Amino acid sequence: MLRHEFRPGRALAGLTMLALAGGYAAEAAGAWKVPWAFFLPVLLGGLLLSATTTWTAYMVRRRRDARKASAENTEAPASTSGSHAIR
Repeated sequence: MLRHEFRPGRALAGLTMLALAGGYAAEAAGAWKVPWAFFLPVLLGGLLLSATTTWTAYMVRRRRDARKASAENTEAPASTSGSHAIR
């Protein structure tokens, strides 16, 4: 059993930040020579990808929950049971 649900958008955002941190560290150590303008598209692209992934996961989760709720409600509504009937 999972302790919490998996959030793929947050995972992608974290991986993007780790990649940027690794790139900056390599640049600072002199192991990699890259212009600073390279990191801005990587940041924006990673954030866009994580936002798209988060939205997609939300829509899938919402649809799955709606299907589950409609499958569980096969009985008559409570208002027609007699004790709560409208007079």
